[in-house]
Amino acid sequence: MPLSRETLTRRIRLARGIEPADLLITGARVVNVISGEIHATDVAVADGVFLGFGNYEARRTLNAEGRYLCPGLIDGHIHIESSLLSPPRFARAVAARGTSAVVADPHEIANVLGADGVRYMADSSAGLPVAVYFMMPSCVPATHLEHSGATIGPDDIRALLAEYPDRILGLAEMMNFPGVLNCDPDVLDKLLASQGRPIDGHAPLVTGRDLAAYVMAGPHSDHESTTPEEALEKLRLGMHVMIREGTTEHNLEDLAPIVTSENSREMSLVSDDQLAPDLLDHGHMDHKVRLAVGRGIPPVRAIQMASLNTARHFGLDRGPVRHGAIAPGFRADFFLVDDLAEFRVADVHLGGHPLSPDQDFISGTTDPGNTMNMEPVEDTAFRIPAQGETMRVIGVEPGQLVTSHLTMPATIRNGLAEADPDRDIAKLAVLERHNDTGNIGLGFVQGLGLKRGAIASTVAHDSHNLIIAGASDADMLEAANRAMATGGGFCAVLDRKVISCLPLPIAGLMSNRPMEEVARDLDSLLRKIHAELGDFPFPNPFAMLSFLALPVIPELKLTDLGLVDGRTFEITSLWTDAK
Repeated sequence: MPLSRETLTRRIRLARGIEPADLLITGARVVNVISGEIHATDVAVADGVFLGFGNYEARRTLNAEGRYLCPGLIDGHIHIESSLLSPPRFARAVAARGTSAVVADPHEIANVLGADGVRYMADSSAGLPVAVYFMMPSCVPATHLEHSGATIGPDDIRALLAEYPDRILGLAEMMNFPGVLNCDPDVLDKLLASQGRPIDGHAPLVTGRDLAAYVMAGPHSDHESTTPEEALEKLRLGMHVMIREGTTEHNLEDLAPIVTSENSREMSLVSDDQLAPDLLDHGHMDHKVRLAVGRGIPPVRAIQMASLNTARHFGLDRGPVRHGAIAPGFRADFFLVDDLAEFRVADVHLGGHPLSPDQDFISGTTDPGNTMNMEPVEDTAFRIPAQGETMRVIGVEPGQLVTSHLTMPATIRNGLAEADPDRDIAKLAVLERHNDTGNIGLGFVQGLGLKRGAIASTVAHDSHNLIIAGASDADMLEAANRAMATGGGFCAVLDRKVISCLPLPIAGLMSNRPMEEVARDLDSLLRKIHAELGDFPFPNPFAMLSFLALPVIPELKLTDLGLVDGRTFEITSLWTDAK
């Protein structure tokens, strides 16, 4: 809301020292991300905003004892759902790490619940001490090669931008860059519905005239750069480069060398996807600042990339509520650190109020009900009758979301194609879970490391259908039924018995329990599957499993409609020599 004359008058009087401040921070070394310097001074706070520097009369003092006073940190691109935590639980977790604001893309829950999912995220995060802003999902469904739970069109985008004018800032990552380049009417209408607002991009490996055309269409940021050359080309064309450092994607080390004093204001540090155990063990934006400093980026510049740069890109440094710096009129989000390289956060204040260790973030919003809208799976659901001798197989590699398109001899028993643990080939299934269509896509994957049993997940980008990998049809069936019974989540089965599950009852994506409990239970689940189900080449097989249903990343993926050839963007047969 705009400031009233009375509020503005009071703030002027407070800044002039006519009325006492609420808080005076003494003995601080201010990390000034606006001037790009560190200077020793006292800092006054009242009514949740910074007033000015120097010796003010105040009702309360905080002695910084020569420590560094840093502005609250901002994450400019994150999918809260990927943390596995509800918005209030996520906000509480990152607040303790010095995060004061995030700009989230609720793309995941939107693919399950549509506009109502976006409303849930906005309403459940309203009024929290951490300011949670959103970008409107642009690709729901992500492609025509799968079934999601909902559709979001240009009219929905316009409606929600109007419904939440101060919370939804613009259009989230436009992943459908082929649709942009081919002037698809629906894609262009979504871009036009967001004119005058920030539009996030998603253009991995797009270059040359195609990239220029993509930028011309409206996207002015990108978080998909993996090489210095790719990031520099996007920077030269006017894109704000978001350097991603999440749980599975680590781009900071490769991109840090391009950051200079001349171009750094057009770069930000972001998460994209970060799981609860990662938040617990390493931190959030504070961890990215530590890594950036360790990669040679000067501390003040690294903090700028995690605060003011992001605020400026989204316009959050302007208006009645200002984020990203320690200066008069900015929201009083700050914390103290002893050392800028170690960057251990202490004495967090949000909106001028101290964050207490036992403080809970409360939402009055009711969580969505069970979204597992599917009938019980039949005993024969995972049978694959042999229609040839050679089949297409999804090949996975540790650390890569891109998969290979393999051709391999099928293992056939009694006329059925089966998993073959000796060759590290697991059966893969994707079951549509939103509209009770009964669709099941079946295929095989090599390199997952699953030797026994089955694992199932309702976190399956982007449509979040139920995905199951198994060495046994019977175990896959039990995993499917348990996932349905728990309202979604992660599940592991061996010899038709559930060995461990992590329920995610909010849209099959999130839990409303505290971060520590979710992280503990996920760690326990992962330990059990590593010990009992196979020789997995990556720490979290569920993370790899979740991307095997993502058809926008080549080369071969599986959706509820079948195998998708990422080179032709078409459904393809399992069999190369079908009879």
